[in-house]
Amino acid sequence: MSLPNDGFSPEAADANRICVGVITGAHGMGGAVKVKSYTADPKDIAVYDGVTDKSGERRFELRVVRSGGKALIVKIDGVDDRTKAEALKGTEMYVSRTALPQLEEDEFYYSDLVGLEVELADGSKFGVVRLVGNYGAGDVMEIEMADGKTVFFPFTKAVVPVVDFGSQRMVINLPNEVSERDVDEEGTEE
Repeated sequence: MSLPNDGFSPEAADANRICVGVITGAHGMGGAVKVKSYTADPKDIAVYDGVTDKSGERRFELRVVRSGGKALIVKIDGVDDRTKAEALKGTEMYVSRTALPQLEEDEFYYSDLVGLEVELADGSKFGVVRLVGNYGAGDVMEIEMADGKTVFFPFTKAVVPVVDFGSQRMVINLPNEVSERDVDEEGTEE
């Protein structure tokens, strides 16, 4: 199971656009910005035509200046000083879904998983996917249970054998180490 990292907040996408990165701050005095890229290859964020802000009103022409792990230093046409760069901090960048590569079988965009109903293998309701991310050790999903508690599970084929977008649901198998009663008062695994 594979997840191109596309930004994972519930607000990060609509039906036609996917969030591909966010500006995290200014870099230097010449207008460069630091960007957290959500694309599989971080530098690919500059490859797409039609990168816009969340509203779709502001268009960005990006050029990667330097890459350092997950953080990029990027120049944006028209942003030529630190003040303009600082004003962009927190700006999410989007592209049209049609500009992105075709997904393979068992590949999903994080944003498409957010909001799916989660059921156990026996069909009982378990919760709703609130967040999906990868923090370095693999894909993880945050599930909000009916009582408002939150639990985290790995997003693997063994744990999530079924993703059904037609029914807006996924089926999970609780990992062997976890049973429903193992979820404690705070909603975390014991």
